[in-house]
Amino acid sequence: MGRRPMTVRVARWSAEHPWRAIALWAVFVAVCFVGGNAAGLNEATDEDQAIGEAGRASVIEIHGDFDNPAVENILITAPSGALDRAAADAAAADAVSRMSATEGVAKVDPPIPARDGSALLIPITMSGEREDAADRLQPLEETTAALQAAHPGVRVDEVGGPSINKALDATLGEDFKRAEILSLPVTLAILVVAFGALIAAGVPVLLAMSSVFAAMGLSTIASHLLPATDTTNSVILLIGLAVGVDYSLFYIRREREERAKGRSHIDAVEIAAETSGHAVVVSGLAVMIAMAGLFLATDVVFSSLAVGSILVVAVSVIGSLTVLPAVLGKLGRWVDRPRVPLLWRLQTRRSGASRFWPAILRPALRRPLLALVLSVGALLALAVPAAGMKLKFPGMEDLPRTTPAMQAYDRLTAAFPSTGTAHNLAVEAPAAEAAQVRETLAALARKVGGDPLFAPVEADGPDIEQSADGTVTMLRIATPYHSRTDEARQSLDKLRDVYVPEAMAGLSNVEYAVGGDVAGSVDYASHVREKLPLVMAFVLILTFVVMVLTFRSVVVALTSIVLNLLSVGAAYGLLVLVFQGTWAEGLLGFTSMESIVTWLPLFLFVVLFGLSMDYHVFVVSRIREAVRRGVSNRDAVAYGITNSAGTVSSAAIVMVAVFSIFATLSTIDMKQLGVGLAAAILLDATIIRAVVLPSAMTLLGDANWWTPRLRRKRPSARHARTPERELVSVH
Repeated sequence: MGRRPMTVRVARWSAEHPWRAIALWAVFVAVCFVGGNAAGLNEATDEDQAIGEAGRASVIEIHGDFDNPAVENILITAPSGALDRAAADAAAADAVSRMSATEGVAKVDPPIPARDGSALLIPITMSGEREDAADRLQPLEETTAALQAAHPGVRVDEVGGPSINKALDATLGEDFKRAEILSLPVTLAILVVAFGALIAAGVPVLLAMSSVFAAMGLSTIASHLLPATDTTNSVILLIGLAVGVDYSLFYIRREREERAKGRSHIDAVEIAAETSGHAVVVSGLAVMIAMAGLFLATDVVFSSLAVGSILVVAVSVIGSLTVLPAVLGKLGRWVDRPRVPLLWRLQTRRSGASRFWPAILRPALRRPLLALVLSVGALLALAVPAAGMKLKFPGMEDLPRTTPAMQAYDRLTAAFPSTGTAHNLAVEAPAAEAAQVRETLAALARKVGGDPLFAPVEADGPDIEQSADGTVTMLRIATPYHSRTDEARQSLDKLRDVYVPEAMAGLSNVEYAVGGDVAGSVDYASHVREKLPLVMAFVLILTFVVMVLTFRSVVVALTSIVLNLLSVGAAYGLLVLVFQGTWAEGLLGFTSMESIVTWLPLFLFVVLFGLSMDYHVFVVSRIREAVRRGVSNRDAVAYGITNSAGTVSSAAIVMVAVFSIFATLSTIDMKQLGVGLAAAILLDATIIRAVVLPSAMTLLGDANWWTPRLRRKRPSARHARTPERELVSVH
């Protein structure tokens, strides 16, 4: 007898020495988590995240080392109708007096009237660091409330960067808290239904969460080699919960299946390790390859997400091969306790011959060509809208309007258009030319102020700031249009292509760039479009190689690539249908930004491609097992899909449920992420696995397993070990 596979040897040792394996795993997780906390997170700087011309503008601004204090504003408007100017002036004078005496206020500027007379604005410069200004707003908020009480004839709002950040942090904090609170109970409830026993349902969740904690620690340590962003841990939780539960499901289901055939605990664990364990390794490798494609985006945000995702998948694979066999070996039949009576009876019935999946598969196996044409046609039709996908960053107008701060922001930008969307022109030049640069930018501001694409210059003059050493000058050029509008994009193009080059022509030895929210969105969209084909090619080629080496078949590898591209394309099309239109606004609680969030297509591709491989590897592995035992291709397809359908369905339901929770969050980017992931996984586990895969493999027949020079001889019938009763009839 030849040497057993590594997965079997590791599983057997773990099952025979369960306490050692469990202790080693606990120590590993603790060391990773504690070590990560001790090392601390090395966060990416603004300079690290610079992309395109907007990124160059940010870098030039950083070179200026500006003192950018936090600025709040007191906005005085009418509760309704026209503003009572006398009441507004009295409130403004009182605001200047009270705010000047308020803790945390460094300076209060004189009131600025709106051009149309609808409002008064009082800028307030806060003391202390800009970064933690949102945490020091309470004294200002108390003074604002006192002002409102003292002047009921006008509306007194406090609005500015710190107050908006505070409101947004509170909203996002509540969102993610709700997502975290809901995701674990929902996952556990689905697993209880899937297994019919509490311990069996709890084991995957425990393994997934321990993998998440270990990966978070490792990711923090890795940030000292590659800077991380604050979104990495959220992605680790999302991916870790998905793959951790999936891998445990694959393993536990197979171990229970083998025990139901009368095998001992150790033998059942060995068989699960040789089959499902091998599928977990291949699947994990495919997911890690997909995530590694993010490095080719040459973007610190994507690189940080790649590191976190690869680490949590690697840890989940290791846990599935080591501590999971130990837990199963130690628990034995106790893994099926305590049983939930009704659900356990349903599980017992399912373990016998099932009629549901044979009925679902029958059309695909009887008329494979018709089923393939119809299903692929439906998926391609769903993918067609993706050709019209528009990419943009969410702007201030896309944030939830449920908070007073955002409602006040809308009133602020209506009365003072120059405080809304703006482009930032950054100019770096020798200090000797500082006066000439300032004069040039002032003339530029006055010139563009007469163009309807831009907001007029306010009465106090152009918004120009110069660094202490005179080498960097910043000009803020406002546009009265929201950042996602075509007019805002046109104003950027006109500024970059016409106004700025003309103004800069008279200067020498200068470096300049136009940045801001609109520029950042445009430049990042261009960056994503440029990098997406490269990332896709990398992922497709390496995944193809892994699948060929795993299944010794070029056809299976090509099929897996095509099927995954179909599910990703359909998900893209669905995203465009839902979010670039307005018909789903009431259903999902959002306001359409008429585009898809810029970073989403690239991230969705690698995540969906990786997660889809989970199901494909698991299902095809079961089909291949039957083929290697001498079963006909058609019966092997039926056997593989029907025997893996319960596991794949349970895993898909967990993923869809968790991802759907993200679709309930307040921000548009999280809604799009949740809908995209949930829809793609649902399509993949239903239409792809139940119709497209079986019909394609049935049509291909023995050609499924063809590979030049690697073609394996079909096992003779005397090697077949599958009893006839295990094959599911679909005739």
